[in-house]
Amino acid sequence: MTTKKVAIGARPTAAKPAPEQADQWVENRTPIEAAEGVPMKRLTIDVPADLHRAIKSQCALRGTKIADEVRELLLQKYASS
Repeated sequence: MTTKKVAIGARPTAAKPAPEQADQWVENRTPIEAAEGVPMKRLTIDVPADLHRAIKSQCALRGTKIADEVRELLLQKYASS
């Protein structure tokens, strides 16, 4: 029985640093709180792919962001609570 030798390369060094543009964006971005005037919390939900596609295409046609539309729907349902 013969054995096959496989050469394994050197261990990778430290991860690549983030591009300067990304660092600048993080340092200079305006937090959502400042833009809206109210502290915000992040909400993550899972939706079926076909629903996401429909929402995304409708938002693209209207020129709106998905987050803005979902926020408006949630306000309509829960703002009076």
